[in-house]
Amino acid sequence: MTIGSAGEHTWRYRLWRHLCETYEGPFTFVGPREELYDKTADAPASYAYAEPGFPRRHLAGWGEGWLHMAPLIGEAVRAHRADVLLVSLGLIDLGFYTNAEQTAENVRAFVAAAREAKPRICMVLLPVIPNIRALADAPFAEQVDRFNVLLAKAVADLDEPRSPILLASPPQSYDLDADTYDGTHPNASGEHRIAGAFAGAMYEAWGVGQPYAAGTG
Repeated sequence: MTIGSAGEHTWRYRLWRHLCETYEGPFTFVGPREELYDKTADAPASYAYAEPGFPRRHLAGWGEGWLHMAPLIGEAVRAHRADVLLVSLGLIDLGFYTNAEQTAENVRAFVAAAREAKPRICMVLLPVIPNIRALADAPFAEQVDRFNVLLAKAVADLDEPRSPILLASPPQSYDLDADTYDGTHPNASGEHRIAGAFAGAMYEAWGVGQPYAAGTG
């Protein structure tokens, strides 16, 4: 949902366009990766963004979640001098790797590693957006709900003045039929809604930018 696949804009692009138009301070996106996922190659091997002219660097991976990112985040923060982490993770963890409690422990490990690398790092965490599987798989849906409760608790426990953590609101009016192309991955409308969730959290808590306009980007 964050890395995107070949031919997409990504919500990262939508957010960048929004911030360019509403935020006066300097900013850029950083990270060790630039790739999109190539469905034909079944690998993160594409650079075919729908709009390539933006800071494309990131730390997202197709099929990677909190489990995979917790060991990577410290070095990424150190090497790329990140100030703010925008994180949308958890669906793949719950679907294939860890239960809600284990996933929440990986959230805490991620936060600890990021802070070890930069004690004043800021973070915005997005709750898991239930996908099409949750409509038919009640135990999975329960795990998603349980994790989102534990994520909120982790944010409440770990938030501190020198290293604030925001829990973004779920994307407003997110609809799997209208906002995804396969019941999971966002289409253009979904990209806007996810970008709007991050933008709204940063504006409301930190005064960054302005409220998100759906047509931005």
